[in-house]
Amino acid sequence: MKTVLPSYPQPDGTILKAGFSSGTCAAAAAKAAVSLLFADKEMDESVMVEIPAGVTLTLPLVLREKNGDTARAGVIKDAGDDPDITNGILVVAEARRLSSPGICLTGGEGVGRVTKPGLAIPPGQWAINPVPRSQILSHVQAVLPLNCGVAISISVPGGEQLARRTLNPELGIIGGISILGTTGLVEPMSVDACKRSLVPQIDVALAAGERRLVLTPGKMGRKNALSCLPVRADAVLLTSNFIGHMLRACAAKSVDAVLLFGHLGKIIKVAAGITDTHSSVADGRREVLAAHAALLGLPQEAILALMKHNTAEESSDYLLAHGWQYVLAAVAAEVARRAERMAGGNLRVGCMLLNLAGEILAMDDYGKRWLEGNHEVQSDCGRGGSRW
Repeated sequence: MKTVLPSYPQPDGTILKAGFSSGTCAAAAAKAAVSLLFADKEMDESVMVEIPAGVTLTLPLVLREKNGDTARAGVIKDAGDDPDITNGILVVAEARRLSSPGICLTGGEGVGRVTKPGLAIPPGQWAINPVPRSQILSHVQAVLPLNCGVAISISVPGGEQLARRTLNPELGIIGGISILGTTGLVEPMSVDACKRSLVPQIDVALAAGERRLVLTPGKMGRKNALSCLPVRADAVLLTSNFIGHMLRACAAKSVDAVLLFGHLGKIIKVAAGITDTHSSVADGRREVLAAHAALLGLPQEAILALMKHNTAEESSDYLLAHGWQYVLAAVAAEVARRAERMAGGNLRVGCMLLNLAGEILAMDDYGKRWLEGNHEVQSDCGRGGSRW
């Protein structure tokens, strides 16, 4: 059976094809390796895998080998038309019989380990993100015989060298790449095509009668917005990394007001005047937090600590633990101010900053009034509601 991936028609008539994530490759390879290990017959040349996006893919196996109590299978990643640095990598899963029931999942060659706090995975763990981990375990469980145990190791040959071209070293992920993916797909993200595809969201919102819009970079932000803000789905728009572009588009289409809503690690870049928040374009997260902390009179050791932190999440935890949440509020206010300048002064903007758990960490004054005009924040925002 041939894999049919989603495709995305563009306004200029071109069609961009989706690909599949390293997490999907790992789940497929792991399922195939376990099937091969415990089956008496030869493994098929392909493996079927269900991904979180609700699509079932049939992926070809480029590696199938069994040696006693060990079996290995491999899948090549296809990133479709996305300029993904990991396109074409080989993801290998090795399955080894265990004497007791259960599944043990680890990383191997070319898969990184987390060494610093602030990420979705705690320090010391393999850089296999939560959704791919769940994918792998569920697919292994589906083919693992009853009362049997297996150890799964995921490896990416050449992954350590490839990781040097990513942000992993800066994030404290050493030894290789991360196994990623929240939907299981890689959606094409060429700059021009992405910008063109984002703007029609505004037209849909306006047609639905929505004139006060929530802008958020990604799908997790959208999920959190719908969970904890009193807004309709049509009013929540995705910006990807092109926050400045979407602000200007909203102003051009006479949107009344916008709330920038999302994880502080992405949104605080706007406070530095960064319009494209992709990590390869610009950063400044540490500098923004340290500058505002200094302006508000925090001690020198606090400024130094903020400049040494690995992630904005780590910095926010540090500020909250010391009772300095007003620094985050000042950053939120600066985000809103710079966003209004990006929009040419023709759009009122508020800001809310969230952590990885989906909790509201800070907001500017207009963000608060924006909420008050739309009733109250619901208490089930993320896992813990608002920390504001």
